[in-house]
Amino acid sequence: MPKRGKKYKEVSKLVDRTKMYSIEDAIQLVKKVSYTKFDGTVELHIVLGIDPKKTDQNVRGTISLPNGTGKSVRVLVFAEGEKAEQARQAGADYVGSDDLIEKINSEGWTDFDVAIATPDMMRKIARLGKVLGPRGLMPSPKAGTVTEDIAQAVKEFKAGKVEVRNDRTGNIHVPVGKVSFNNEALKENILSALEQINKMKPESSKGKFIKKATISPTMGPAIVIDLSSLGEIKVA
Repeated sequence: MPKRGKKYKEVSKLVDRTKMYSIEDAIQLVKKVSYTKFDGTVELHIVLGIDPKKTDQNVRGTISLPNGTGKSVRVLVFAEGEKAEQARQAGADYVGSDDLIEKINSEGWTDFDVAIATPDMMRKIARLGKVLGPRGLMPSPKAGTVTEDIAQAVKEFKAGKVEVRNDRTGNIHVPVGKVSFNNEALKENILSALEQINKMKPESSKGKFIKKATISPTMGPAIVIDLSSLGEIKVA
C-alpha cells in the first residue's frame, strides 16, 4: 500500500468504506474530499466481470460524454495531403506523416492525448506500436481513431469523446468531468458513461458485467456508487 499524506488521511475520514453511496451523495462527497488547489478531474473506475487474459473478452471503444470532460484534449493526426488539411481546419494540434513518425520513433515523444490516422497511414505507423501501444495511443478502428472522416473524428475527440479500454486487471478508468462541474452535469456524464460501457459487454462474458463502480478526484479517496441507485440505468 502506498503511503498516504496528512491531507489524504483527513479527507478519508469523510468516506465510510463499508457503505455504498447513491450517485447524488457520491458526487457531493467527491467534491468534499478533493484537496488539490487546482480544478481536479473526477474519474470513474469500473470493475468488470471479464477475464482480461482472454482477448475475446477485452473491452475497447469510445464513449461521448454529454457535458465533455472539461479537459483540453491534444489531438495528433497521421495524414497526408487533403486529409491533413482537413485535420488542421478541424482543430488538430499536431498533423503530419513521416515527420511525426520519426519524432515518436526516435525520441519516444507522446505529448498528446489522442492519435488519429487515415487507413492508408496504418502501414507506416505500424512500427510505432511499441511506443504508442503501452500508452493506449495506437490508432484503432475499434476505437474510432482510424477513419477516413478525419475532420469529424477530430471534432468529436476535442468535444469530449473518450476512448475506454480495460487494463490488465479487467478494470476501466475514465474521466467524467471536473470537480467544478455542477452536480447535475457530473451525474449526466457518469450515467451516460456507465450506460455506454454496459453496452460494450462481450458476448463471451458471462454473469454480471459491471461489478463495481467508484468515483474519485485527482487527489482523494474513492467513493463506491450503489449501482441499484442508478434508476433507469440497468447494469448487466
